[in-house]
Amino acid sequence: MTKQPNILILMSDQHRYDCTGISGIYPVQTPNIDRIAKDGIWFTNAFTPLPVCGPSRQSFICGRRPESFGAYWNDGIGLPIPSLTKNDYSWAKDMQAAHYATGYIGKWGGSSTADPTAFGYDRYINSDKEYTAFRAAKYPELSYANGVLGETDPVPLDDAPTHWLAKRSCEMLEDLSRSGGPWHARINFTEPHPPCRPSEPFSSLYDPKQVPVWGSFGDTFENKPYIQRQQLLNWGLEDFTWEDWAPTVARYYGIVSQMDDAVGMILQTLAELGEDENTIVIYTSDHGDMCGGHRMMDKHYILYDDVVKVPLAIRYPGVIAPGQICDSFVYNTLDLPPTMLEWLNLPVPEEFHGRSLLPLLEEQPPEDWRTSVVCTYNGQQFGLYVQRMIRTSTWKYIWNPTDLDELYDLVNDPNELINRIADPQCGETLSSLRRSLHGELKKTKDGILRGSWLDGQLLEGRKL
Repeated sequence: MTKQPNILILMSDQHRYDCTGISGIYPVQTPNIDRIAKDGIWFTNAFTPLPVCGPSRQSFICGRRPESFGAYWNDGIGLPIPSLTKNDYSWAKDMQAAHYATGYIGKWGGSSTADPTAFGYDRYINSDKEYTAFRAAKYPELSYANGVLGETDPVPLDDAPTHWLAKRSCEMLEDLSRSGGPWHARINFTEPHPPCRPSEPFSSLYDPKQVPVWGSFGDTFENKPYIQRQQLLNWGLEDFTWEDWAPTVARYYGIVSQMDDAVGMILQTLAELGEDENTIVIYTSDHGDMCGGHRMMDKHYILYDDVVKVPLAIRYPGVIAPGQICDSFVYNTLDLPPTMLEWLNLPVPEEFHGRSLLPLLEEQPPEDWRTSVVCTYNGQQFGLYVQRMIRTSTWKYIWNPTDLDELYDLVNDPNELINRIADPQCGETLSSLRRSLHGELKKTKDGILRGSWLDGQLLEGRKL
């Protein structure tokens, strides 16, 4: 009997799609992530359903949109909210029931009441706790001074968070492989979430003077929601020039490349174990990061591609032909669960909000494949603020129920600088996008739709 494939998921935190070598957009070196993509398939239009850490990661656990179970923002920051519990569905539980040995290491965020062992993982390495203790014991005098903008980490690369996690991950893979049966491992980096603190040689890999300006950096916020300008004040960035931002962006590049180096360590161990030909390898991120895009910090109160578009690469030797590039619209946290279950011949729950990616591995995507994606946002540490977005290959519409809506022509304005919401020439396009967004929100029972109060505003465009 042929052994079922292993599944290795590598997930980062706040990794922009355009900061990968294979995207060919910005000069960031990611040879190991690129190798996963080139050995399999790279998705050029992969999106997170909600660009905040906890909601995105909870969505990945259960395969449903975050709003459907109350995961509106990160628990513990601001008003308390529900999260998944040990009684909720997890596809990892299905793998566990199918006699997969399972292991989880790194950032969690999947539940505020239970750890990964309640969601189908036999082994759990709490890297936050263990690495903090390791670092405090070995470098007790260490401190940082530059806050969220980041700085060089004086800790040697071998002891940096990325490489400590990689070493522990390799030990976990060795342990799982000794089970004799198929296994599933999920490895979760905390990088490149700010503050970015790369160690040498990665802290000096990129010269700030050579880092190209983000295409969106010249945003004036004219004819845009006020809350975006307010973010500059909240973070104290209103007077930052590109010369101020460039060192932080260079550190972001550096920590991405450092994380990629750690990914290479894990892939090398996989090969040494003789498991690489029978292992599905997936790389993705929970969401992106502004890092100076539109002059902004972090990920809040916007639905620009900087934060909603994510890297996604899948390698499956003998099943996915190498060198594939897929331009179809996909969701990482929603479409991966049904894909994996279908590959393993396990039942796919009807309540999933995504669909299997297997049809996209054929030469032509099916005629009924989605032609748009919907992303959402609900607020975070600076207050609540609801947004709903629909994006096609040519347009993006963002519904802001309590502020000015946004409409971007992605063909002529790929950096989303000019809001065309009031342009009479866009009226037909806008009406079509509003109807499509309403249909998607209704299908997933999004609670923002409240009958005539808000349905009418969206469908009829009753806005100032």
